[in-house]
Amino acid sequence: MALTDRQIVNLKPTDKPRKVSDGGGLHLFVSPSGGKLWRLAYRYGGKQKLLSFGPYPAVGLADARAKREEAKKQLASDVDPAHWQKLEKQSKADSSANTFQAIADEFLAKNQREGKSIATLSKKQWLVSLALPDLGNRPIAEITASEVLVPLRKVEGLGKYETASRLRAVISQVFRYAIATARADNDPTFGLRGALIAPKATHRAALTDWESFAKLIRAAWVYSGSVETRIALMLMALLYPRPGELRQAEWQEFDLDKGVWTIPAERAKMRRAHKKPLPALAVEILRDLQRHTGNRRLVFPSPQSAERPLSENTMNLALRRMGFGKDQATSHGFRASASTLLNESGLWPADAIEAELGHVSGDEVRRAYHRALYWEDRVKMADWWTSSLDELRQV
Repeated sequence: MALTDRQIVNLKPTDKPRKVSDGGGLHLFVSPSGGKLWRLAYRYGGKQKLLSFGPYPAVGLADARAKREEAKKQLASDVDPAHWQKLEKQSKADSSANTFQAIADEFLAKNQREGKSIATLSKKQWLVSLALPDLGNRPIAEITASEVLVPLRKVEGLGKYETASRLRAVISQVFRYAIATARADNDPTFGLRGALIAPKATHRAALTDWESFAKLIRAAWVYSGSVETRIALMLMALLYPRPGELRQAEWQEFDLDKGVWTIPAERAKMRRAHKKPLPALAVEILRDLQRHTGNRRLVFPSPQSAERPLSENTMNLALRRMGFGKDQATSHGFRASASTLLNESGLWPADAIEAELGHVSGDEVRRAYHRALYWEDRVKMADWWTSSLDELRQV
């Protein structure tokens, strides 16, 4: 006889557990403590089995009957309802474990093991943090393109178009990692290409003609600020590395006797060690700096802490004090100046200039070939460039 809600509410516990049937194998198991648990008795593979649907009233009468009918359909298809229930629970557990945040944490940890720079890791962690409020707790396999668009639109709404573009790229990297580790089937960010406002390209200011560059060189050589800042600007002009490569340089990277600076892979832009020839003037300047910071790990320690490098802002502020506006010169602009003027000279192979700048192709064999082939050219080019700057200072 089928049960009613009133009957279920009025069921009283007894000294022993008992079953109260609703029909079709569905019954309530009433414990001596008063608990009421829905269970289904059925046969599968010639064996008597039990399947729990949960406690009453959390699972109501109508819900329990619906679960019974679903189980009967599974039995009709030769599927064991208990096995199916186990698979569903496992699937939900996997979904809970494979949230966007969990996968993102794994991805960032992998980046750290691969030796990505602290700056790169910090940037990625920050970008991921922008997505977590909307995506963090969602199973990554269930996230749709429209859901990804939510955090992107929030950033875009602040007018930060470049950040929104970078956020989309990092979210895509997390999804591709999930696909590679069999936790997702697709990357929903692919469908968002073109959905965001394209950021305007910004170019770092640089002086790219000999006359204006000469004014910068003369000002750098007589800069009246700290010795470390003046020498940093001089070496940026002579060696044109990436500002971060110079600021974070350690004394152990320099072989002043052989005239070689080896930028380690973990700090080089392309994550590969990069050797730069040191012209005689650069060696002389570095030996002079050794009297000030040679007893420390960092070549250019911060005034606030010997364990922290000089900030890029320090060099840019020095350029402002020297009279060069932010639309005229930046610390990074020394690279553009050197690249332009070296190429315009017509004296050096373009590939030698690219090799000296640390620009590399995607072909490992070609990279190695260029490093070996153009080293002699780069040494001569470093000497020629130093002589040219010397002439500029005399003008």
